[in-house]
Amino acid sequence: MNYELFLDHISKHISLNKEEEGQILTQLKNKKLRKKQFLLQEGDVQRQRAFVTAGCVRSYSIDKNGFEHVLQFAPPGWWIGDMRSYITQEPGILNIDAIEDSELLLLSKEATDQLLISIPKLERLFRILTENSLATYQQRLIDNLSLPAIERYNNFCRLYPSLIELLPQKQIASYIGVTPEFLSKMLRQQSEK
Repeated sequence: MNYELFLDHISKHISLNKEEEGQILTQLKNKKLRKKQFLLQEGDVQRQRAFVTAGCVRSYSIDKNGFEHVLQFAPPGWWIGDMRSYITQEPGILNIDAIEDSELLLLSKEATDQLLISIPKLERLFRILTENSLATYQQRLIDNLSLPAIERYNNFCRLYPSLIELLPQKQIASYIGVTPEFLSKMLRQQSEK
Protein backbone atom coordinates (compact mmCIF):
# COMPACT_ATOMS: atom_id res chain seq x y z
CA MET A 1 0.00 0.00 0.00
CA ASN A 2 1.23 3.48 -0.83
CA TYR A 3 1.80 5.06 2.57
CA GLU A 4 4.38 7.40 1.03
CA LEU A 5 1.74 9.16 -1.09
CA PHE A 6 -0.42 9.54 2.03
CA LEU A 7 2.42 10.96 4.13
CA ASP A 8 3.54 13.27 1.29
CA HIS A 9 -0.02 14.56 1.07
CA ILE A 10 -0.08 15.32 4.80
CA SER A 11 3.37 16.97 4.71
CA LYS A 12 2.07 19.54 2.23
CA HIS A 13 -0.07 20.93 5.05
CA ILE A 14 1.53 20.02 8.40
CA SER A 15 4.77 18.53 9.75
CA LEU A 16 4.68 15.25 11.62
CA ASN A 17 7.50 13.52 13.46
CA LYS A 18 8.17 9.80 12.95
CA GLU A 19 6.23 8.84 16.09
CA GLU A 20 3.16 10.78 14.93
CA GLU A 21 3.41 9.27 11.45
CA GLY A 22 3.57 5.80 12.98
CA GLN A 23 0.60 6.53 15.21
CA ILE A 24 -1.48 7.50 12.16
CA LEU A 25 -0.30 4.65 9.95
CA THR A 26 -1.29 2.04 12.56
CA GLN A 27 -4.88 3.33 12.34
CA LEU A 28 -5.17 3.02 8.55
CA LYS A 29 -6.92 0.11 6.90
CA ASN A 30 -6.13 -0.93 3.35
CA LYS A 31 -9.04 -1.39 0.96
CA LYS A 32 -8.92 -2.67 -2.60
CA LEU A 33 -11.85 -2.11 -4.92
CA ARG A 34 -12.39 -3.84 -8.22
CA LYS A 35 -13.72 -1.79 -11.11
CA LYS A 36 -17.40 -0.90 -10.45
CA GLN A 37 -17.20 -2.16 -6.84
CA PHE A 38 -18.82 0.12 -4.26
CA LEU A 39 -17.09 1.68 -1.29
CA LEU A 40 -20.41 3.23 -0.24
CA GLN A 41 -23.97 3.04 -1.52
CA GLU A 42 -26.81 5.48 -0.97
CA GLY A 43 -28.35 4.67 2.42
CA ASP A 44 -25.08 3.39 3.94
CA VAL A 45 -23.42 5.33 6.74
CA GLN A 46 -19.95 6.72 5.94
CA ARG A 47 -17.88 5.41 8.85
CA GLN A 48 -14.41 6.26 7.58
CA ARG A 49 -12.46 8.82 5.60
CA ALA A 50 -11.08 7.42 2.34
CA PHE A 51 -7.79 8.42 0.70
CA VAL A 52 -7.08 7.07 -2.80
CA THR A 53 -3.58 5.67 -3.38
CA ALA A 54 -4.13 3.94 -6.74
CA GLY A 55 -6.79 3.84 -9.42
CA CYS A 56 -9.74 6.21 -9.42
CA VAL A 57 -13.09 6.36 -7.64
CA ARG A 58 -16.08 8.64 -8.00
CA SER A 59 -18.97 9.87 -5.90
CA TYR A 60 -22.39 10.43 -7.42
CA SER A 61 -26.11 10.48 -6.80
CA ILE A 62 -28.90 9.02 -8.88
CA ASP A 63 -32.03 11.14 -9.35
CA LYS A 64 -35.61 9.85 -9.43
CA ASN A 65 -35.37 9.45 -13.23
CA GLY A 66 -32.31 7.21 -12.94
CA PHE A 67 -29.78 9.81 -14.12
CA GLU A 68 -26.35 9.86 -12.49
CA HIS A 69 -24.95 13.15 -11.23
CA VAL A 70 -21.21 12.89 -10.58
CA LEU A 71 -20.07 15.02 -7.68
CA GLN A 72 -16.38 14.11 -7.61
CA PHE A 73 -13.66 11.99 -9.13
CA ALA A 74 -10.79 10.96 -6.86
CA PRO A 75 -7.53 9.92 -8.50
CA PRO A 76 -4.47 9.02 -6.36
CA GLY A 77 -3.75 11.62 -3.70
CA TRP A 78 -7.39 12.70 -3.27
CA TRP A 79 -9.87 12.12 -0.43
CA ILE A 80 -13.45 11.09 -1.14
CA GLY A 81 -16.56 10.50 0.92
CA ASP A 82 -20.11 11.45 1.78
CA MET A 83 -19.21 14.14 4.28
CA ARG A 84 -22.76 14.77 5.51
CA SER A 85 -23.08 11.09 6.39
CA TYR A 86 -19.61 10.99 7.92
CA ILE A 87 -20.26 14.01 10.15
CA THR A 88 -23.80 13.08 11.22
CA GLN A 89 -23.33 9.28 11.11
CA GLU A 90 -26.69 9.09 9.33
CA PRO A 91 -27.46 7.23 6.08
CA GLY A 92 -25.71 8.80 3.11
CA ILE A 93 -27.04 10.20 -0.13
CA LEU A 94 -24.04 9.33 -2.33
CA ASN A 95 -22.73 6.28 -4.08
CA ILE A 96 -18.96 5.84 -4.24
CA ASP A 97 -17.52 3.25 -6.62
CA ALA A 98 -14.31 2.42 -8.43
CA ILE A 99 -13.90 3.55 -12.03
CA GLU A 100 -10.96 1.16 -12.32
CA ASP A 101 -9.27 -1.23 -9.91
CA SER A 102 -8.32 1.02 -7.00
CA GLU A 103 -6.60 1.04 -3.64
CA LEU A 104 -7.59 3.21 -0.71
CA LEU A 105 -6.51 3.92 2.83
CA LEU A 106 -9.40 4.14 5.27
CA LEU A 107 -9.35 6.01 8.57
CA SER A 108 -12.35 5.32 10.80
CA LYS A 109 -14.26 8.12 12.48
CA GLU A 110 -13.34 6.71 15.90
CA ALA A 111 -9.64 6.56 15.01
CA THR A 112 -9.81 10.08 13.56
CA ASP A 113 -11.39 11.40 16.76
CA GLN A 114 -8.68 9.71 18.88
CA LEU A 115 -5.88 11.00 16.62
CA LEU A 116 -7.25 14.55 16.78
CA ILE A 117 -6.82 14.40 20.56
CA SER A 118 -3.37 12.81 20.57
CA ILE A 119 -2.01 14.81 17.59
CA PRO A 120 -3.75 18.21 17.79
CA LYS A 121 -2.09 19.52 14.62
CA LEU A 122 -4.26 17.08 12.66
CA GLU A 123 -7.09 19.53 13.36
CA ARG A 124 -5.18 21.99 11.16
CA LEU A 125 -4.80 19.39 8.40
CA PHE A 126 -8.50 18.57 8.31
CA ARG A 127 -9.45 22.26 8.56
CA ILE A 128 -7.27 23.04 5.53
CA LEU A 129 -8.71 20.09 3.58
CA THR A 130 -12.25 21.16 4.48
CA GLU A 131 -11.62 24.78 3.50
CA ASN A 132 -10.07 23.73 0.17
CA SER A 133 -12.98 21.40 -0.50
CA LEU A 134 -15.55 24.07 0.31
CA ALA A 135 -13.81 26.61 -1.94
CA THR A 136 -13.67 24.08 -4.78
CA TYR A 137 -17.36 23.17 -4.44
CA GLN A 138 -18.38 26.84 -4.31
CA GLN A 139 -16.45 27.53 -7.50
CA ARG A 140 -17.96 24.49 -9.18
CA LEU A 141 -21.47 25.59 -8.21
CA ILE A 142 -20.86 29.09 -9.57
CA ASP A 143 -19.39 27.61 -12.76
CA ASN A 144 -22.39 25.31 -13.20
CA LEU A 145 -24.77 28.22 -12.78
CA SER A 146 -22.96 30.72 -14.98
CA LEU A 147 -20.56 29.14 -17.48
CA PRO A 148 -21.34 27.59 -20.85
CA ALA A 149 -20.77 23.84 -21.13
CA ILE A 150 -17.50 24.17 -23.08
CA GLU A 151 -15.97 26.25 -20.29
CA ARG A 152 -17.16 23.74 -17.68
CA TYR A 153 -15.52 21.02 -19.77
CA ASN A 154 -12.27 23.01 -19.98
CA ASN A 155 -12.35 23.51 -16.19
CA PHE A 156 -12.83 19.75 -15.79
CA CYS A 157 -9.78 19.15 -18.01
CA ARG A 158 -7.69 21.50 -15.84
CA LEU A 159 -8.89 19.90 -12.59
CA TYR A 160 -8.54 16.28 -13.73
CA PRO A 161 -5.95 16.22 -16.56
CA SER A 162 -5.04 12.57 -15.93
CA LEU A 163 -8.64 11.42 -16.29
CA ILE A 164 -9.54 12.74 -19.74
CA GLU A 165 -8.48 9.53 -21.48
CA LEU A 166 -9.52 7.24 -18.63
CA LEU A 167 -13.15 8.23 -18.17
CA PRO A 168 -16.05 7.41 -20.45
CA GLN A 169 -17.66 10.54 -21.93
CA LYS A 170 -20.87 9.61 -20.12
CA GLN A 171 -19.21 10.24 -16.74
CA ILE A 172 -17.54 13.47 -17.86
CA ALA A 173 -20.89 14.68 -19.22
CA SER A 174 -22.54 13.86 -15.89
CA TYR A 175 -19.86 15.82 -14.02
CA ILE A 176 -20.26 18.96 -16.15
CA GLY A 177 -24.06 18.70 -16.22
CA VAL A 178 -24.81 17.84 -19.86
CA THR A 179 -26.00 14.77 -21.72
CA PRO A 180 -23.41 12.48 -23.31
CA GLU A 181 -24.87 13.33 -26.72
CA PHE A 182 -24.47 17.06 -26.11
CA LEU A 183 -20.87 16.59 -24.94
CA SER A 184 -20.02 14.51 -27.99
CA LYS A 185 -21.53 17.12 -30.33
CA MET A 186 -19.80 19.98 -28.50
CA LEU A 187 -16.39 18.26 -28.67
CA ARG A 188 -16.90 17.44 -32.35
CA GLN A 189 -17.70 21.09 -33.10
CA GLN A 190 -14.69 22.19 -31.07
CA SER A 191 -12.33 19.90 -32.99
CA GLU A 192 -13.67 21.19 -36.33
CA LYS A 193 -12.69 24.76 -35.41
